[in-house]
Formats: sequence, C-alpha cells, structure tokens
Amino acid sequence: MTIPCDILVFGGTGDLALHKLLPALYHLYREDRLHNAVRIISLARRPLPRNDYVKLAERHCRAQIARQDFDEEVWQRFSARLDYFPMDASQSGDFGRLARYLGEPGGLTRIYYLATAPTLFVPIANHLRIAGLVDSEARIVLEKPIGHSLESATAINEAIGAVFDEPQVFRIDHYLGKETVQNLMALRFANALLEPVWRNSQVDHVQISVCETLGVENRGGYYDRAGATRDMLQNHLLQLLCLVAMEPPAQFEAEAVRDEKVKILRALKPITGQDVQDKTVRGQYHAGKIGGQEVPAYYFEKDVDNDSDTETFVAVQAHIDNWRWAGVPFYLRTGKRMARRTSQIVIQFRPVPHELFNGGQVNQLLIQLQPDEHISLRMMTKSPGKGMRLAPVELDLNLAQAFAQTRRWEAYERLLLDVLEGDSTLFMRRDEVEAAWAWIDPIVQGWEEHFQAPRPYPAGSNGPEQANSLLAHQGRKWHG
Repeated sequence: MTIPCDILVFGGTGDLALHKLLPALYHLYREDRLHNAVRIISLARRPLPRNDYVKLAERHCRAQIARQDFDEEVWQRFSARLDYFPMDASQSGDFGRLARYLGEPGGLTRIYYLATAPTLFVPIANHLRIAGLVDSEARIVLEKPIGHSLESATAINEAIGAVFDEPQVFRIDHYLGKETVQNLMALRFANALLEPVWRNSQVDHVQISVCETLGVENRGGYYDRAGATRDMLQNHLLQLLCLVAMEPPAQFEAEAVRDEKVKILRALKPITGQDVQDKTVRGQYHAGKIGGQEVPAYYFEKDVDNDSDTETFVAVQAHIDNWRWAGVPFYLRTGKRMARRTSQIVIQFRPVPHELFNGGQVNQLLIQLQPDEHISLRMMTKSPGKGMRLAPVELDLNLAQAFAQTRRWEAYERLLLDVLEGDSTLFMRRDEVEAAWAWIDPIVQGWEEHFQAPRPYPAGSNGPEQANSLLAHQGRKWHG
C-alpha cells in the first residue's frame, strides 16, 4: 500500500494520460497498490464536466485494458477517485483556483505528473511554487525529452531545481519500466555464467535497435522539431546502452545504480569532425509500402514542413573508453516506417580461438524487448546424421510463457508505483540527462556544419543503405 496522495496529471485529455497513465493507475488500484486516500485529478484546458471526463476515461481504458482484466465493479470504485479540473497550465491565475480547489494538504503528498509539451515544464513548476502548492513532500514527474540540447536541458534542470529538490524530481523514460530491460540487470549481475564473458575480450560488438513501422502519427509538429536523434537516441537508446555496459553497482540502490550509468555516458568517446560523417547515418523515409498499404513520405505527413530535413532514422557507431569495453563498437539504430517493429539488444560474442569444425558460427545473446519479450542464447550444436555439420540452436527464455500465470505489468504501472514509493532507481538523474546531451550535441552540430542531409529510404525498408555500410566495412551486419 502506497502513501496517501493527490496525483495531478497535467495534460489529462492527451493520449499519454488516457492510453497509458489512467490504465496503469487502474491496474495498481485493482491490485490494491493505491492508498485508500489517493485522489487522481486530471487537468486540461477542455471545459468538461467531471462526469463527461469519467466517461471519456472509461472509453479509453476499456480500449487499452485486456477484457479479462477490466472489472466493472473495480472500475466504479476506481472512477470514484477520479476528478477533472479544467485549467490553462500557462496561466498563473488558474493555479490560484487550483490551490483553492485542493485545499490544505492535510498529510497528503502531492504528485505532479507533467504529461505536457516540454515547453510547459518550467512555467508549471513556477506557477505551482507561486500558488503555494510545493512543499518538501511534493514530487514532480517529467516526460522526455528534457530539452533539445545540453544548454536547454541545463536551463530546464536549473529552473526545476529552483522549485523542487533533486530527490523530488522523477525524469521518466518508459523503456526503463519494461520487464526485459530490468531483466538486463538480473541477467548480468545474478548469473555467474555471463559475468566473465561480458567484456571486450569475449564480445565482438553490441547492437541496440529500436525500429517502428509507424510514422509520426499525430506528433508531426513535435517530431519535426526533434527528429529521431532527440526523440529516441538521446534517451531510450542511450539508457539501454548504459544498462548493457555499466559496472555492477555496490548495492541495488537508486544512487549507486545511477552513478554507474553516468560513468558510462561520460566514458562515451565524442563523435566530432570527420567522425560524424564516418560513424553516423541520418535518414528520412519516403513513400513506400508497409503491410501492403501505401504510406506517404515523411514530408507529406500532417504538421510536417514540405521541405523538412528532419531525420526519421539514425544509426551511430559508438565506443566506450574504459577497461571493460575498449575496442568494442556499440551500434545504435532507430527509425520510423521500418520493415518491422522491434526493440532488441544483440550481444555478439567473438568466435572460438580455433575453429575445429567447418561451418561454425559465433555465439549470440539476443534480448528482445518488443513486440515479444524474450531472451535467447544462440549456441552451436551438431546436426543429426553423418559427419560434424553444425547448426545454431537457441536456448530460449520466453518470459510470457515462463510466467504465464502472472499478468505482465506495463512499464507505466511499475514506474508510477516507483514514484508513489519514492524509488528513483529507474529514473534519470540531472547529471545523467546532461551527460547524454553533452555526447549528442556534437553529432547534431557536425551534421549542420557538414551539411549532412538525411539519406532517403523507402517506407517498409530497413533504413538507408549507408546504415548497412556502417557495419559492412568491418565484416558485420545488422541482426534481423
């Protein structure tokens, strides 16, 4: 049972609130994880009566929650805790109204979830302070991206830090709430089998891919300003890289874990000058077919400039300058309108020192995050019949099958529960965000200085051909 609190969701009529946050809170309530005194208050500009908002929330929750998990009686009790407060988060006067509506805390912790445009983070924090709505127990949750550069991220962190102390700030990356992502730490630090080979003497290279078949959907206005680098590489992919590469923390505790992740980000070799052209690839999808259906080019998407040079694909060859990973390339790749939807981490091991049998291949560890969560280790074995013909066989851990009797938690359930419990292990610390931007900024600047335009690739493909060349000239290729 968590603490008694008010959970205030700014942007309460948006997709994130309706499709992710409210279903997650429903599940937590259904499993008796919420305190009896918890209130959930959605805030947005639409002038909706409370009953209309509850109906809106129910419609979206029914669509997002599996039928067997949606209980009518539970929903009635849960929705009784749900309220709606119409306000404009950019207007300071509306926060005075909010303060009067909320009244005195009376022992309740106030949690402010900013499911809004990043441009509203600082104004909302300042308005909350002026209205007297921030005390030492309050917490604020910020969605990515935190800024669009090191300078802007530092400015946001400074402004938020002037209102909330660092332990009160939860910078969320939903990828860190995925079961398989957390299994990375269990896989590495709870299995003596893998730890001795998790290093440059045994690992040839690492691939981290997050590929989507979707385009920009209704996010064209935001995405055209951000691009794949700021939207995905700076946060999701670098977070996954940190979990793959980090050293074992002294203990499984928030600051110890985050200390090790920051060390990795600071050990990333800067990509500058000519290296920007040699070790990075930008791409932008053009018209093509996905699932047999024609889809338009990026520059014809809603709210996207027709002459946009925003990248929808980026691939990077990164190197970590430390004892464990010196000389091992990390290939990072993300893109929209790709051939298939997948998020995966591939640890490619080196071949055996002496190849005794013809046709032998190197071992490979595949960690699949989506669409299915599973972990498999490719081993070489003898094919049935005469002779020593080898074939790869996968030792597979299918998490859905292994825990078939246990409902799989969604990422936001776990992360919201951590916020309620005050556990910041899976959230980004200020110096972590800024260290990531410090590595990203020179790449973006290098593209601008060298006029490196995005390479075209047809929707439904695996990205621009140049991304394959990034690995091919070293005798490697992308998995899948």
